[in-house]
Parts: sequence; C-alpha cells; structure tokens
Amino acid sequence: MDLVVVHRGEPELVGETLARFGDQGMPVRVVVVDNGSSPGDLDKLRIQIPADATLLTLGENRGFGPAANAGFRWFLERPGAPWLAVAPHDARPASDCLERMLTELDRRPLAGLASADVGDGFTPVVDRYIGAIPTPARVLQGWEPAGYPHGTLMLARRTCLEEVGLFDERYFAYCEEADLAMRARRAGWQIGVVRGAEVRNPHVSSHVAVVDYLQLRNTLLLVREYFGLWPVTMRFLMALWQLAVGLVVPDKRGPYWHPQARVRAIIDFLRGHYGPPPY
Repeated sequence: MDLVVVHRGEPELVGETLARFGDQGMPVRVVVVDNGSSPGDLDKLRIQIPADATLLTLGENRGFGPAANAGFRWFLERPGAPWLAVAPHDARPASDCLERMLTELDRRPLAGLASADVGDGFTPVVDRYIGAIPTPARVLQGWEPAGYPHGTLMLARRTCLEEVGLFDERYFAYCEEADLAMRARRAGWQIGVVRGAEVRNPHVSSHVAVVDYLQLRNTLLLVREYFGLWPVTMRFLMALWQLAVGLVVPDKRGPYWHPQARVRAIIDFLRGHYGPPPY
C-alpha cells in the first residue's frame, strides 16, 4: 500500500497517524507532504517521520488537493502498489481498516475510488442542484456505492488515476474528491464507501471563514462543471437566499457561517477566481 499524508502546522499529530498506519498488518510505503509549515514545525515533523518514509516540502500552503497530487505524482513515477491512499495528518484508522478495504476492493475490479467509514451514518452523494451532500447510509458492512469518497481516508486505484488524472487544483480544498469521482464515474469506474473499515478525523484546523468560503465557491464550480447553467443558477440563488436568511435568523445558520466569506465566495466564483482562498 502506498500512502500520502498531507500535513500542515501540527507535527505533534503526525507521529500517531503514521504509527496507526504502520500497525495495519501490511507494508505501507509513506510520503508525507508538508503544506508550508513554519521552519520550527518542519523540524518537529522530521522527528516524527520514520527513516523509511519520504518527506516532500512544498514551501507554501497549496491546499489539500494539490498537496495530495504532489504525493500521488511521486508514487506514480515509481513502480508500486495497485492502490494509492491519501489522508490528512490527523487521520485515525482502526487497526484493521486497510485490510477490510483491500479485501472488499479486491472483489471489485471496476472499483476506482473508495473511502473508509467515518462513522457518521451518512453516505456522500452529489446532487445536481445542491452539490456534495450527505444522505443516510443504507449498508452496515461492506461496499456501499457513493457519489464520492471521503477525504479522511481515500483509496484510489493506480490505473484509475492514470486514466482520469488527479485532483483538480482549482478547488484547493473541499469538493475536490467529488470532482475526481465525477470524472472517474464518467470513465466507467465505481465509487464507494467500505462500511466497517473505520477511520476518524477528530480535528478541523481551518478557520471557519476559510471553510465557509471554500465550500460555497467550490460547490458552485462543481455544479456548473457537471450539471450546467440552469442547476448552477438555482444553486447561486439558493446561496443568496441562505445568506439573507442567515443574517436575519441566526438559528438558520449552518455549522460554518461567515457572511463576509460567503459574499467573497460568490464574487470570486463570478470572477472565475479559484485556487487558494483570499488571505
């Protein structure tokens, strides 16, 4: 198994993550991609990484998708396992997580992308008007078809990535997994969640404004790219309505709410400005 771990600014969390992946009962080749951590955090990170792991430093925060791509390219340029995985630096897989995933995936030659079970009871899907959303899970154990894989722990078949490409770096973070899944499905690959292969991601390190901005801007981009003008117009009007209602009725605000970030997301979408969020 080849694994990309994306890190930024929390080196103390990396050691346990790598230890858990090292305790999966199979060899795991690891590349840690640092997304512009400070020199002090980089020094601490080097202590956390075992000698047989590779460290790639990007020098700036390029986002989860571009950082994952750097690791994917490193593996794709070298012979390796048929499956490539990516996870954030605080992913906490159960000890049998990878074994359960690979056992299920070996039965499915058309499976191109899959994610572990984050335990929230929901399955990720892509709605033509709303974008990437969760729906109640229908399977308790084993394979469940999904619209896209969770980024908490995603496995990609090497041949799938070679055919459809890597993450679209315009997204920076959020919705990049949905975009990749849409391209993979159009190429005939299957997407799913492996229920019972448990993983947790206990931290959300991004500022609420960054999350709100990226989720809205990237959702509009995703809907326009794959469903066209009418659905994105409806999603755009929905965004304006949610902004207005949230300003007046605080109980209607979602878990990530920042009105200035939402306004900027709408403006940047109209301008075609993607990539990193504004400072």
